[in-house]
Amino acid sequence: MNEVIAEIPSEFISNVFGGFDVHLKKIERTLGVTVVLRGSQIKIIGNEAACKDALEVVTQLCRLAEKGNEVTEQNVNYALALLPEHQGGRIAELDDDIICHTVNGKPVKPKTLGQKQYVDAIRSRMVVFGLGPAGTGKTYLAMAMAITAFKNEDVERIILTRPAIEAGEKLGFLPGDLQSKVDPYLRPLYDALHQIMGADAFARNMEKGLIEVAPLAYMRGRTLDNAFIILDEAQNTTPAQMKMFLTRIGFGSKVVVTGDATQKDLPPGTKSGLDVALKVLSNVEEIAVCRLTGNDVVRHPLVQKIVQAYDDYEKRMANHKKKQERR
Repeated sequence: MNEVIAEIPSEFISNVFGGFDVHLKKIERTLGVTVVLRGSQIKIIGNEAACKDALEVVTQLCRLAEKGNEVTEQNVNYALALLPEHQGGRIAELDDDIICHTVNGKPVKPKTLGQKQYVDAIRSRMVVFGLGPAGTGKTYLAMAMAITAFKNEDVERIILTRPAIEAGEKLGFLPGDLQSKVDPYLRPLYDALHQIMGADAFARNMEKGLIEVAPLAYMRGRTLDNAFIILDEAQNTTPAQMKMFLTRIGFGSKVVVTGDATQKDLPPGTKSGLDVALKVLSNVEEIAVCRLTGNDVVRHPLVQKIVQAYDDYEKRMANHKKKQERR
């Protein structure tokens, strides 16, 4: 058994190790080490590789704490997940990339390296596809980038759109006119705008036509110049809809297309416009494709476990189907 001794500033201990040492216990359980705390000194006991990994995780969490962050369970899980990739040292870099602040003053910034890559791609490319499971911040970060570009006068307006596809329910049975029927599908976009921009500023800019939230069908026949355009839930577009949308792009515009290929609500046998676009546009240099994974989930840690469980299930089902086909 090996021992590693290190010093931790006493003011960071409770933050790094968590209430009732919950973070410390997670590190011990995951890496198979024992950590003994005496004053501001920690002793890590275990095999050589595990001790080195545990020290690396604690060091990165300390760097986050030094910058005034509250260390969360998600931070601990992500630091542990990065160990095989030897990129844990880059976690603290994420704290420096503040996109904007919410109406309550909370900074909006990438929380994972995948999200950082996504944000950098939006900054540098005209069209970006952001792909990944629920909770990876695809839409929220794109919204933050759009609002920042709008406030900096890099674009004249923001256009947010989604295909109005039923997810098990039927639009026709909802009360009200067409706008009332499609509003529930656009609600996540409204929620993000309210949180970052504030309800009053959002309402004022909506009235002026500087912010538009509309179903994808409303985009037909338009040319969208000097706008930041976000197409959300793109896995529910048809190939024709996706082509229609991408050919709306005008001068001075930036486009972000987000989607999760595992959550299609299209009728059986219908091709997804997102899948087709990724194949057709794979060699276009001005277009970036960012693939976020379960490691980039920043919602409650349970969401990460749910995403992983579904991924494992779908792989098992795919393998079972292949075996059945071979017989």
